[in-house]
Order: sequence, then structure tokens, then C-alpha cells
Amino acid sequence: MKRKAEKKQYIVIGLGRFGRSVAMQLEANGCMVLAVDNNEKNVNMISEYVTRAVCMDITDEDAVGELGLSNFDGAIVSIGGNINAAIFAIICAKEKGVKTVIAKAYDEMNGKILTKVGADEIIYPEREMGCHLAKNLAFGNFVDTVELTADYSIAEIPILPHWVGKNLKELNLREKYRINVIAAKRNGELEVSPSADRKFVDGDILVILGKNEVLKKLSALI
Repeated sequence: MKRKAEKKQYIVIGLGRFGRSVAMQLEANGCMVLAVDNNEKNVNMISEYVTRAVCMDITDEDAVGELGLSNFDGAIVSIGGNINAAIFAIICAKEKGVKTVIAKAYDEMNGKILTKVGADEIIYPEREMGCHLAKNLAFGNFVDTVELTADYSIAEIPILPHWVGKNLKELNLREKYRINVIAAKRNGELEVSPSADRKFVDGDILVILGKNEVLKKLSALI
């Protein structure tokens, strides 16, 4: 009998809006999450959504020693406004053998410092959200877009009125618009690599891959 895979365990340190969203999504995805913050209000806000939530000062070495950091697959350090606390959390996590430590940073200098003390990956939530927003505004008529490279993106596009009742074979989107349909959504259900014979109905959404210049032209048609 095949042994059931154990759940991955993560510790999220710092429960501002970003930290809370990461912790809750990890738990929703089947991981075990320990959420830590020195603000009792933040801890109470998330306690029912994660495996365990603890209010403590992450710079208290004795308290940190009781967290069992060596048991975690990864740590997400999302401490805002206190770089010393972030540095301490990263160093402790790496010293205890946490394989992957991801840290939130506000700017390049902040990111360089956190990298120097051991962070394996740096993320810039505000910058990335700004880029994502700008991208969506540039492709204003799409449901959503994800940039893959400087030249290519994946986009969600609503079915155009004159596409209703037709299938991919009839629409011939690859030849007409130089795009590839990689999935289709209907009523929240996703079908990857939809059949060429599937007829589309009003409200369907296509997930397409194409060059940014092509996607901008297609957006103008919607």
C-alpha cells in the first residue's frame, strides 16, 4: 500500500495583509501553517484559518527556540517596518535548517540585505502588484493577464458575441490571431486543452497564449 504523502509545513512570520493572505492560501492548499506575529490582534484575525497561530516577539531567542523551526519545509518572513526583526527571523530559520526562506522586501536595498543574511528568495509584493495592475490596464478588456516574458503573456479573454455557437475548429484563432488556446472556463470549471469540437456559449472565457503585441490588438476588438 502506497504511503500517503505528509502535508508540507510552513511558518509565516509577520501577519500584515500580505502575510495573512499567504498563510491562509497555504492552509487552503492543504499545507500545515504556523502563523506568528507580535500583534495579538493580527494573530486573532487569522487563528481560525491556519493550523496554529502564535503571538510572540520573533526576536526573543528563547521563544523562537520553542517553535521547532527544523520541522518546517519553508518559512515566509513578512515583517513590515522592522528590518532587524526580519534579519533575526531569517538567520534563525536558516540556522535551524529550514530549507527555503522567502522574505518580503520593499526595495532593492532592503532585498539585498535580506539576501545577504540568508533569504533564498526575495519578493516585492507592492512592485509586483503594481506591474500586474499596469499589465491588466494595458490589456484593459481582458479578464486577467500573466506575463511570461517581455514578449509573451497568458490572458483570459471573454467569448466575443460572434464566437458564440462556434467551436475552435470553426474560429481558427491560431491562424486568424496567432494565439494558442490553452484552456477554457465555463461556470468556474476549467477545461485544459479544450476539444476542437467544443461549441462555446455566452459567458465562456478562453485562456490564451500569445505575443503581447497581438494580445493588445485582440483586446481592442472586445
